[in-house]
Order: sequence, then C-alpha cells, then structure tokens
Amino acid sequence: MSKLKNNYYFISFSELVKYSLREAELLNEIIINYNNINLKAEIAKMHEIEHQADTANHAVVFKLIREFITPIEREDIIAICQKIDNVTDAIEDVLLRFYMYNIKSLRSDLTDFVKVVIASCKALERAFEEFPNFKKSNRLKEYIVEINNLEEKADRLYTNAVRKLFVETKDPIELIVWEEVYLRFENCCDACEEVADAIESVIMKNI
Repeated sequence: MSKLKNNYYFISFSELVKYSLREAELLNEIIINYNNINLKAEIAKMHEIEHQADTANHAVVFKLIREFITPIEREDIIAICQKIDNVTDAIEDVLLRFYMYNIKSLRSDLTDFVKVVIASCKALERAFEEFPNFKKSNRLKEYIVEINNLEEKADRLYTNAVRKLFVETKDPIELIVWEEVYLRFENCCDACEEVADAIESVIMKNI
C-alpha cells in the first residue's frame, strides 16, 4: 500500500485540487474586499493559478503517455484530471463574469455561495488524501457524501437566490446578469460533484 500511496498519480490529483482551492479562497477574498476598479489585477492573479493548474495537468498527461503500468485505469486518470480542471475553470468563470458584466457592487448572498465552493474544494482535498486507500477507506465514502450534500446546498442557494432576485428586481438587465452569476456559482459545485462521481466510479470498478 505504501507504493500505491506514494504513486505519482495520486499525489498529482491532490496537487491539482489544491489549485481549485486556491482559486476559491482568492475568490472569497475578492468578494469580501470587492472593488470593481481592481478586477483586472485580480483576474490576472486568478489566471496565473489557472495556468499553473493547466501546466500540472499537462504534466500528468505526458507522463501517462509514457507509462506502461498505472495504479488505476488510464481513462480514469484522464477523467479525474479533466474534471478537476473543470472545477478550476468554473471558479475562474465566476470572476470573469464580474468583469464582463461590469458589476459595480455585489449582492450579499454571494458570501454564502463562495463558502460552499470553498467547502466543496476542501472536501475534495480530503478525499484525494484518502484516495490511495480507496478499496478500504470509509472516510473516502464520507467525503463523497459530503460533496454531494454541498452540491445540494448550492442548488438550494441558487433556487432561493434566483427567486429573491425575481421578486425584488425589475430591471431586466440586472435580472439577466445576476441569474448568470448565480448559475456560475452553482456550476462550481456541480463540477466538484462530478469529480466525486469520478472517484466513486473508480471505487465501483475496483471492489
């Protein structure tokens, strides 16, 4: 098991999801100290994290091309890497919407959304720390359930936020903008759940 635990691919999964968490924490800082004037600089910071994640992702793929024996199926390694990358991209997409739509001030409920995104990324981080022991681990299953529950929480936040938006807001442009922003937050948690689903798929194939 020590060889499995120290395997390059399991280590890489953990490293890749840390980029997602870094982005989520940066997004939280931006929301707390929101200033429309600074968005270009914040986007540059976010994009640098995304670029580092892409580089790390490509490194995994290039190694996989040359590898003869892998700890899990090759297509599962590729799928997990791609799905983690989707999380990183989804978080960056939220910040890009702030800039694209020239949002001057934020609605208060965004703090609830970003907390769920951070919690989802942290649960994924714990899941990947446990992933090398996937055949026997009970904690891994608990983390998967936690991620699923967080995705359901994000769904409820989205439903309630959009309902409140349409009750309180009459400006059609504002309705379009904020419904899209809320959707992008929900997409982050959907992407996290898809990573958890990929982990669960590996478990099911190998029991």
